Amino acid sequence: MSNSSSITQFLLLPFTDTRELQLLHFWLFLGIYLAALLDNGLIITTIAWDQHLHTPMYFFLLNLALIDLGYISTAVPKSMANSLWQTRAISSAGCAAQLFLFVFCLSAEFFLLTVMSYDRYVAICKPLHYGTLLGSRACVHMAAAAWAAGFLNALLHTANTFSLPLCQGNTVEQFFCELPQILKLSCSDAYLREFKLLVFSTFVILGCFIFIVVSYVQIFRAVLMIPSEQGRHKAFSTCLPHLAVVSLFVSTGMFAYLKPPSISLPSLNLVVSVLYSLVPPTLNPLIYSMRNQELQNAVWKLMPR
Repeated sequence: MSNSSSITQFLLLPFTDTRELQLLHFWLFLGIYLAALLDNGLIITTIAWDQHLHTPMYFFLLNLALIDLGYISTAVPKSMANSLWQTRAISSAGCAAQLFLFVFCLSAEFFLLTVMSYDRYVAICKPLHYGTLLGSRACVHMAAAAWAAGFLNALLHTANTFSLPLCQGNTVEQFFCELPQILKLSCSDAYLREFKLLVFSTFVILGCFIFIVVSYVQIFRAVLMIPSEQGRHKAFSTCLPHLAVVSLFVSTGMFAYLKPPSISLPSLNLVVSVLYSLVPPTLNPLIYSMRNQELQNAVWKLMPR
């Protein structure tokens, strides 16, 4: 039985062993990564620069863009470097740091999406109380709570996971240090130490997801009662993109972390991990700005500068 402290490096799962496909993977991930950096960076710059966008909705959107930058920057650059240099190794410290940052961004994004659903609920269902319930101080506190909850969750999982004795070698069946794949390397009896923490995190995530669903049920009920067709269209165009992001993020993320071992195939793991680690940070800026005329106008004003 070897402890995780005695392992100096881990071996990540490559997408392919063919050199041409490795280079294709590098250029494909590079294009996705640059697109995510450009889109999220543009949203951050636009919201910070335009005074008209200093509202609660755009404040939370700015925080989401910041999290997405960290989210996609945790796993993608290392995967591209491995394909370019034909290596699979990542140091033990690097793996722990990657796991911590990934779980931190993953958790913080989910908590922030929960806060954003509350923002949309108050804006549509209780518009007269919007300024009171979502003042500047309340927005800062809710955003800080999302970041702090993500940090605490990542710290607990990382510390607990890397204190487990590892009996199954050092080969991680994923292109980055993913929590379920690291746990598969631990001893069966030691896994119970992390199991309780996973159950607690699952209940917290489930509670947040139920809150999001209830919020949108109330939102859609209120929207259907709006007499103006233009008003209904504006409300749906604001809420449906948010719901699409949450659905994709939650469904793929929960499948990756809660799927039974019987269907844990390397190829399936790669596809699911790409869906929940690359797609949301890349598409979030496009989805939120595609139907938002106010944000589009602010971007066009910023372009000549």
